[in-house]
Amino acid sequence: MKNFKPWKKYPLIADELAEVDALIQHTIQTPHQSLQTALLTMADNGGKYLRPSLLLLAAHVVGKVNQQTINLASSIEILHMATLIHDDIIDDSDLRRGNISIQAEFGKDVAVYAGDLLFTNFFDLMLDTTAEHEYLVRNAQTMSHILNGELGQMAERFNLEQTFTDYLNDIKGKTAALFRLAAEEGAHFAGGNAEESEALANFGENLGIAFQIVDDLLDYTGSDKLNKPTLEDLATGVYSLPLLLALDQPELRQKLLPILNKKREMYVSDMQLIQEILVNSSVIEKSRKLAQDYAQKAVDCLAIFPNNSATTLLKKMPQQLLKRSF
Repeated sequence: MKNFKPWKKYPLIADELAEVDALIQHTIQTPHQSLQTALLTMADNGGKYLRPSLLLLAAHVVGKVNQQTINLASSIEILHMATLIHDDIIDDSDLRRGNISIQAEFGKDVAVYAGDLLFTNFFDLMLDTTAEHEYLVRNAQTMSHILNGELGQMAERFNLEQTFTDYLNDIKGKTAALFRLAAEEGAHFAGGNAEESEALANFGENLGIAFQIVDDLLDYTGSDKLNKPTLEDLATGVYSLPLLLALDQPELRQKLLPILNKKREMYVSDMQLIQEILVNSSVIEKSRKLAQDYAQKAVDCLAIFPNNSATTLLKKMPQQLLKRSF
């Protein structure tokens, strides 16, 4: 698979990500050929291994990477893959990471089974790695947070009264929870103490929030180079931060309501008009500023750690995410 190559320039974790990559390939093997093809396609579709990288760097900040951290980094990426496959089914998305999605290429039945199998792979790998009750619970809670974030987002579809707090709660669950778990597990299983694990968990959560805000910005400003289709959220009634900020401004709200009230009856031209209104307003910059604020909060969480190569890389990660530079 190709996923770890963007991190080849960081020798500190490149070999470890190769181990993660090999373990994922081994773990997702199945005798069911249609599922096997779908799983390998998903695994090779250009993911950047961001969450495993976060876990491994957190481990290096406090100690050393070991087989437990390799296993957990692999399990977290497998869980992430499962959620992406199911997201694409829910949203009826044809594309994922610039390639045809699993549900579009293999059908919804295969996609559901592939996602379900990855969930079992995640649990099997986690249970083979640790018997610590606290972290078994933590993984289960993270899955609950992810689901609740997705359910919250579903409940808010086409809701013109959604607040920033609603939005923040949803993205803390559906996105930031897995970032938090990755950083916390990396620290804990590399020998970090409670204070270090909590600091890195908070780093991960703030990083995840910044990541999701930028991802939502790209829904209005993205390009083909980023493998991010524009206006996808808007088409499915998911009102993310730029639109919510616009709806808080009376002048923009007046322009937007007649279009948004069409809901699923909106044409592409309607969505393009909304995009134009937002891009030509202050909400894009305000959203970007909020992402920068959470990125800085993430960096501030690292203040308790001495400078080493891993800490330096972690401090760079928020800015790289803001620029989508890897």
